[in-house]
Amino acid sequence: MEPRRSHQFDLFGPQGAAYDEPNPIVDNIDWNDPSSFFKAMEAGQPGRMPLPDMKSPAEVRKKAAARKEEIFSKHKILRLILERHEATIQKRWLKKTRQQRLKILLDAWPDMPANHRPDFEAFSKEAVKDRLQGTTKRGSFIWPYVNQQDLADTKSFLLLLNARGRHSPSHFAAADNRAIHLGFVSKAIVPIFLNEHVMILNGVTDDSREYGRLVSWHEEPDAFDWMASRKQFLPGEGLIILEAQERILEFLIQCSFGLLHEIDQESMISDDFPILDEPRLKNESEISGFESLGVMTAEAPYRVPAKLDLSQIESLLTARASAAEDHLWALREDPEYFARVMLEAKDHRQEMLKDITGKSHPSLRPGQQDIIWSRITGTAVSKAYLEVEMFHELSSQAKNLVRLQKQYADQINPSKDLPEEYERQLIRFRHYLTQAAKGPLTTLKLSAIGSPALRPFFSREVPVSPSSTKIVSISKPGVKPDKLEKQLLWLLSTLWEDGQDLFFASMNVIVDELERLLQAEPRARELLSPFINSLIGDLSIISQTLNQLDLYQPWAQTWENKLAECEDDLKADYAEQTKSWALMLGATHERGLQLRAAKLANPAGGAFAYPIHKRRNKDNVEALRSAESRLDAFWAAIDQLMKAKAGDLQGTAVQALLSQPRTLQRTREWVEPEKTASAPVTQIQNPEFYDWAFYRPISSAYSDTSAKILSIAQPKTKVKTRGKAAPQEEAPESEIPQGPGSVDIQPTFHVDARTLKVFRIIFFNPATTSTPGEIPWNDFLHSMASVGFTAMKLYGSVWQFQPTKLDVERSIQFHEPHPRGKLPFTTARRFGRRLNRAYGWFGGMFVLKEK
Repeated sequence: MEPRRSHQFDLFGPQGAAYDEPNPIVDNIDWNDPSSFFKAMEAGQPGRMPLPDMKSPAEVRKKAAARKEEIFSKHKILRLILERHEATIQKRWLKKTRQQRLKILLDAWPDMPANHRPDFEAFSKEAVKDRLQGTTKRGSFIWPYVNQQDLADTKSFLLLLNARGRHSPSHFAAADNRAIHLGFVSKAIVPIFLNEHVMILNGVTDDSREYGRLVSWHEEPDAFDWMASRKQFLPGEGLIILEAQERILEFLIQCSFGLLHEIDQESMISDDFPILDEPRLKNESEISGFESLGVMTAEAPYRVPAKLDLSQIESLLTARASAAEDHLWALREDPEYFARVMLEAKDHRQEMLKDITGKSHPSLRPGQQDIIWSRITGTAVSKAYLEVEMFHELSSQAKNLVRLQKQYADQINPSKDLPEEYERQLIRFRHYLTQAAKGPLTTLKLSAIGSPALRPFFSREVPVSPSSTKIVSISKPGVKPDKLEKQLLWLLSTLWEDGQDLFFASMNVIVDELERLLQAEPRARELLSPFINSLIGDLSIISQTLNQLDLYQPWAQTWENKLAECEDDLKADYAEQTKSWALMLGATHERGLQLRAAKLANPAGGAFAYPIHKRRNKDNVEALRSAESRLDAFWAAIDQLMKAKAGDLQGTAVQALLSQPRTLQRTREWVEPEKTASAPVTQIQNPEFYDWAFYRPISSAYSDTSAKILSIAQPKTKVKTRGKAAPQEEAPESEIPQGPGSVDIQPTFHVDARTLKVFRIIFFNPATTSTPGEIPWNDFLHSMASVGFTAMKLYGSVWQFQPTKLDVERSIQFHEPHPRGKLPFTTARRFGRRLNRAYGWFGGMFVLKEK
């Protein structure tokens, strides 16, 4: 959720008025009476927004006391039921059919909405004027997690029952307030107004006398600060939270009665039944074999508000930073990958749209290819560089927060402020996350409209002149999306427009709804390309991290005001930190991009044809070397341009990557093999160590190592392949960067036949008799699990793999193939390169275990 935006209400009429001119609206306001101000607002803008009811302190205290008494009475009953019968309730619930569960739910809550997030559904369908005049979906906005679709499944109801019955109501006060966020900001829910008072709900243990207590600013010195900093609640908010909690507890009690129908309700909570140990529900990995971010998000409203798991956040961001580095590495090393990325970038540009007269963009005409390729190249390079920088920065901040959380663990108490240093860094982290979201949101807007599957819904306005770089896209006249297409486009446009709808609903909710639609509707998935899916994956990581911070209650409730207080300092800090990023972006602007680099990037005519999967012969080796040479020339031109425009990039993540002692694999010149009758060719065992391969620094412009061909010492287990290696000039030993032959000795994995087949394709050896093939995604998941990884499904196409049985902690992310569900050989090979860089793995490590 972004910081709440300020809104100015024009009390002076459409033209405004000077303060010294008579104005009947302002002149009649009694500034000591808040109700007078609200009446003036209604007079100035009748019907524009609903006005709150005004209540006296006595009325609020009376209502709060009544609700509080009911809450603690019901909570005691529910706790007594669970202490004696929770295991029985779980068993019975799990055995029932969905229809039987729905009957129990609807008997206890007859008007329960049918669909997930009924508040979001009401917000998107209900006319604004109808909502402001009094929504008909009030319950949907107060209890958005109470719906048939979610609660009728196997776990959500049981999680909600356990959380609310075994933990104090104060644990949920801030979370319940946050659940009503959409209702509050959209004015579907308008709390009563009571000035100069605050209601205490946060930080109260089991003291029912303190919970819900109304405090005047005048009777408690800190009361105003509690309200201003949002540590406690406005009286109107507090009453709605109490209302929400009272009905939830009553609902859960009635459901329990329904499930234990044969037991008398009075004896149900008596000593006739012994108190039992709390039963345990299976987690997602025990049920499906892997974790799912979508499932974790869906279950969050039904659990006790989670503690901030900064270690998981750090793992997500570090793995994404590693993926960004691997992407840039692959762009420099793998010609086939480079060509695919460039063609994908071209396919998602808005220049690919026809204009409203049906004509192609001027840059696509014959003789104009250099223009379009300079734009494509600049966008692809800047995106690769900036993703390395941004996710490295976020990962570094997350690592620092993990350290601070451990350092101050003894001082973190819900009834106290967070340690100043820790909170300051949390707020800074949140600001950077908000800024980081702008990158994929902007790219989504520019790319989704031009993507092949969504292109039919849009067209371009005719450019003012052929040389104009401005593109205005519009909905294509005469094309009407069907219901599913309209829903998908609304969700996407809500994200990329980054306007009021996104502010109201929050990015987290929109991304969640988008993911649910993609999982439920195969046709929706077909409308999104792998590139768009990867953007959704990035947005999910950022939005879920923001969501985790917003769930860090009660402190997160205060950050909105604190962000506003230090906004100027945060902006200055961000500008200073990202100076080098701006220079990189400027260097890759199309006007500064050398035509030579743009021409080299154009994959037309098979310029980057790369038959890596074929056996080595003279023609194939020449094709490999030609593609590699062209790719190296392109990056040499980019490095030269970057150094000229942005300097040596000292202190940046990109410079650290390009200067590290790791190498690119390149193909040696072809040498005809010797043919002898008595000496058959021996097959290679480890595909990383070919005689036909040599190594170069990733960048001669940033590496201290010379640009000469490097002859890396090979392991003793290496054997000859076909042909003799051409003699190469060796670099001095001190200049030789880390190559495949100098990796740590790796263990041997004894695996089943299914796993062995997967890793033989991933670490494919063209010198053996095996042939490359595709890998079903489920086989890849099985293989990673069998060698010690747990898998978590993120959003879009992203999966994260966390090592659990290895001597490393580094996680790694891969994208699930879309839409076929099988890894092509070229993608599998890149997976192998990434596993080698991350963990030092190679094909010889995997052997078939004995039966």
